[in-house]
Amino acid sequence: MEIFFILVEPAVPENIGASARAIKTMSFNNLRLVNPCDYLSVEARKLAHGAGDILTSAMVFSSLGEAMSDLDFVIGTSAKGRRVKHDHHPVDQLSDLIARKGRSIRRIGIVFGREESGLSNEEIHLCDIICYIPMAGRYPSLNLSQAVMIVAYELSAINIGKQKKVVIKPDNLTLKAARVQIEEILSSVGVANNKTLYNRIIERIHNVGEHDLHLLYSVCKYIRTNKEKKQKEEKGKEDIA
Repeated sequence: MEIFFILVEPAVPENIGASARAIKTMSFNNLRLVNPCDYLSVEARKLAHGAGDILTSAMVFSSLGEAMSDLDFVIGTSAKGRRVKHDHHPVDQLSDLIARKGRSIRRIGIVFGREESGLSNEEIHLCDIICYIPMAGRYPSLNLSQAVMIVAYELSAINIGKQKKVVIKPDNLTLKAARVQIEEILSSVGVANNKTLYNRIIERIHNVGEHDLHLLYSVCKYIRTNKEKKQKEEKGKEDIA
């Protein structure tokens, strides 16, 4: 399981450098940047302090969609509730949520928004779930690098780097593959016509654990098999007629 930290349009070099340091401190090493400022500047390198390798190896993208295209599960961060998503998870629940998914996810993205405005509604919509950092006071938000540090600390509980490497078999069910099957079934029975219900179901899929995901996939497979069987029977009757 790999975790990728994604910063969307960071405008302050020092924040990128401090974020790189935070990531490395917690034993992570994957940093992705979307339309960043000069992330290799002297200011950024100063704040990185020992994490210069994270900066130089960072991958740069022109859009969030591109930055997350090869990921199985994407978690957006937000300082406030949005109507785009119904569920917002406190950051201290992320480790358990990810652990429950087992081998259904292999590459995870954690997305952080701009210093001034955070993520747009459209960008939040691209994420599978949203997390937030609970705060005692009413101060509007944390500094970008502070947020990265807190999330990295919470996720270090998974001990990503210390886990025994699991060999993934080609037929293992992934969250992405299951979602495709579930979307097809929902569309075939007309649920997709009710956008509110459809979006809510798809959103909730991202909260289930590995075992429940297999159960959902089995139900979809059963529905699809029965549908194909009925179609063959109908075709047989037409041929006889």
